[in-house]
Amino acid sequence: MLRFMPVGDSMTIGSAGEHTWRYRLWQHLCRTYGGPFTFVGPRETLYDKSADAPTSHAYADPDFPRAHLAGWGEGWLHMAPLIAEAVREGRADVLLVSLGLIDLGFYTNAEQTAENVRSFVTEARGANPRVRMVILPVIANIRAASDAAFADQVMSFNDLLAKATADLDEPRSPLLLAALPDTYDIHADTYDGTHPNASGEHRIAGAFADALAQGWGIGEEYAHT
Repeated sequence: MLRFMPVGDSMTIGSAGEHTWRYRLWQHLCRTYGGPFTFVGPRETLYDKSADAPTSHAYADPDFPRAHLAGWGEGWLHMAPLIAEAVREGRADVLLVSLGLIDLGFYTNAEQTAENVRSFVTEARGANPRVRMVILPVIANIRAASDAAFADQVMSFNDLLAKATADLDEPRSPLLLAALPDTYDIHADTYDGTHPNASGEHRIAGAFADALAQGWGIGEEYAHT
């Protein structure tokens, strides 16, 4: 049984009424991966905007393993101290990580965020020395379109993330840097310039699926529309 753990921020946890990219990836792997697998993690709720809390179970389709380690407003800074216990308890084999926008927007600069990436990897390996990770670069949001300094921070962090992924990669615990979805359009693939709508969910799921297929032969490449 291959155990995936989605780790992320608001784009990963999703909000009430959504499918989430986690669901889209689950559906894809059910179609294309021949072995048994599941999703693991200490949380399973969606974010409820009316309650301003992660208390909703109202998935558009709840018929999939909803476990994850994702939080609205959480980043590398927040997840690094949590990941060891989550990996240990969930017995995670593969981490699917989408973090960084919150860090850069509110907490840390590109260099500090990259240091938290390294801490996250160290902590995860402390819990499972053979854990594998697929890491998605930050998808620039609507703020980056109007705030040049923030856009520069996103670009700088993504460069540092690529370096960290290459530096930290090792045979027994490999790291894959997923490719940013090359057709991602914040006007067409989000509902507010940041959070994915249905087409955005498919594109993020596709980024992870393509990395898994191309890097490790897990499943097939995503059927992009």
